Amino acid sequence: METSLTPEQQADLQAFGLRLAEIRKERGWSQERLALESGLARSYLGGVERGQRNVALLNILKLARTLECEPGEFFRT
Repeated sequence: METSLTPEQQADLQAFGLRLAEIRKERGWSQERLALESGLARSYLGGVERGQRNVALLNILKLARTLECEPGEFFRT
């Protein structure tokens, strides 16, 4: 079953991904390092950062713990 996203939902995914990439880069981390530290696949993280994946809440929390930030930081623009 195919689920299509509204333009607003796609924009939300892209904004989240851009913010995740920004926080990761502020720490000087590569996607590979974030993948290793968080236990998430690098290809999954790449898809999240490109706004192609709908990241689950538990993975948001895992990323926040790994990057030592509050989960809400991913939603700030």
